Amino acid sequence: MSHMYGDPKSSRNHFHEPPSIVARLFGSIQSIPPAILRIWQGPSSRVGVGSKQRGGLLRRLLSLVNILTFVWIIAIYWGERRLFSNSIEACDWRHWESWAPGAQPHRVALVADPQLVDPHTYPGRPWPLSTLTVKYTDLYLKRVYSLIQEELYPDSTIFLGDLFDGGREWSVSGKWDNADKSWRKYGESFWLKEYNRFGKMFFDTFTKAGVAPREGQNRRRRLISTLPGNHDLGFANGVHEEVRARFNAYFGEGNRVDIIGNHSFIQIDGVSLSANDHTKEDNEAIWKPTQEFLDDIKSIQNKAMAEEMRLLYGTESRARYAHTTIETDGLAAAAIPTFRDVNKGQLPTILLSHVPLYRDPGTPCGPHREHWPPTLDGMGKPLEKDDRNAISVSSGYQYQNVLSYDLTKDITTKIGNIKYAFSGDDHDYCEVVHMRYPSGGGGIRETTVKSMSWAMGVRKPGFQILSLWNPINSDGVSTNTGEAAGKETLQSHLCLLPDQLSIFIRYGILLSITVSLLLFRAGHMTTNPAKSAFGGSESPLLPTSREHYEKGESSSSDEDNRIGLSSRARNGSINTNGSYALPNYYTPPNEDDGEEKPVYTIQARKMRGLTLFYVELRWSMVRVASVVLPYYFFLIWNG
Repeated sequence: MSHMYGDPKSSRNHFHEPPSIVARLFGSIQSIPPAILRIWQGPSSRVGVGSKQRGGLLRRLLSLVNILTFVWIIAIYWGERRLFSNSIEACDWRHWESWAPGAQPHRVALVADPQLVDPHTYPGRPWPLSTLTVKYTDLYLKRVYSLIQEELYPDSTIFLGDLFDGGREWSVSGKWDNADKSWRKYGESFWLKEYNRFGKMFFDTFTKAGVAPREGQNRRRRLISTLPGNHDLGFANGVHEEVRARFNAYFGEGNRVDIIGNHSFIQIDGVSLSANDHTKEDNEAIWKPTQEFLDDIKSIQNKAMAEEMRLLYGTESRARYAHTTIETDGLAAAAIPTFRDVNKGQLPTILLSHVPLYRDPGTPCGPHREHWPPTLDGMGKPLEKDDRNAISVSSGYQYQNVLSYDLTKDITTKIGNIKYAFSGDDHDYCEVVHMRYPSGGGGIRETTVKSMSWAMGVRKPGFQILSLWNPINSDGVSTNTGEAAGKETLQSHLCLLPDQLSIFIRYGILLSITVSLLLFRAGHMTTNPAKSAFGGSESPLLPTSREHYEKGESSSSDEDNRIGLSSRARNGSINTNGSYALPNYYTPPNEDDGEEKPVYTIQARKMRGLTLFYVELRWSMVRVASVVLPYYFFLIWNG
């Protein structure tokens, strides 16, 4: 029986002081996590009056929705983390280096054609596809480059040109404007933004990994990104002095000599030198700096070698005048001494050029070329001339696939002693041995390095790593003796990176499987509404904090007396036709005073047909997405 406040039959005062605002706020905060959990779990976890548990804990854990969520988490982790770490781990130096015990080789990573995607790359691609292309290509480049620097930790990292894709297109303020109005609007400010983007992706990542020398090395790690490509400057007559001056000001001179791992690395700005193949009088300013560099290459090379000896052994690096008297009539012919005879030794020379050296059309590139594997003859041997497997000897707007024969011969003759050459530009791998040019013996073994970007037409990008071991004395002469004497001083290894397009395809396949299974599940629940948490009539629509009781559910009259079910229903009677029920009250026992307090519950409406199908499908998809998408974006956000 219910009692009104102040009823004379009551022997106690039932007034309670209402909770304070602080108490109410604390109680509300405590109720938030369980409420969120109940919403995520769905109505199946809110058991109403007299309802039975649908399966045990194991059955709920192994539900289709949970299994799909787990599969997605594994697939995303594998696609965004494990595939990348596995590819870098496969390139670990210990897996392929084969030097004699005790060797301390210098390790180099060669990166070709990152070619940062910009409006020039896909000018007709609409938003948001254009934005997503930039985002995902940058994400890929930064992820693999970070792993290279952190896991492989090369002593030197060298870029082989085409740092940007549209670097040649952006105008130079007040000096040169692109004649194409569609690109002129971007201007120099856009180029500076691209430079900053490149710096954050590569310079900052390199520094973050550390610059301290690796054990066995005598100097800090270094990064060289001065070699320009045709997408940075243009090609031949397409090169503008102002564009090249801007590139050199921010990255450094494209023609240089570096002593790395006791090897002489010579970089040649081949895209500018190629202007020498055209009318020389009109474009002398373009090709002449590189030509002068080649003409004086021996002196520059010896000077770099002398400076290296000074750093290693403290020897004198400057060329001095001879102690002779020069007569007056001989002053005009007197010249500053060169570095040609300062060093007795000669280091192995490695040529770096963005554009590959000339070869005959159809010269095969070998088995590692992705586009076309070698064509075999009737005996199962590769053809000596294979147009599909070869780099095409052709040219077009602002590009030429290989340097001309005359320039290649001039470069190799003036440098001399070239044993290895590395180039970029083609985006795919190619390995050729040039026997027609002067070399250090056995021909020039040229390797065209794969692009590291997945947007450059190769499904599996890559990079090249070198291991250099050439111990020398203070005269620059090799100290290798015994079995090591006369052997190769360079070992090279191709590193392949994950196929990003295949990762997206796998995600798409898994998405179609997920949607199909959830559609099947929703259809199954629609035809079996008793199994659906939304198809029954006994699930409470509003969550409650106590058990729910209804008349007739108790198993004994004592239980009825203990619970004290109310015999009245306010605002009407209980509707028993299976669709809706009006508010129902029950009075659980009060251990303190035996009085009864009402608790308000509302029963849920049954769902059938398309409504149930839609609700089940939406609920299951939201549950999977609520876990998978935050996890995916977390991995994306953290590289």
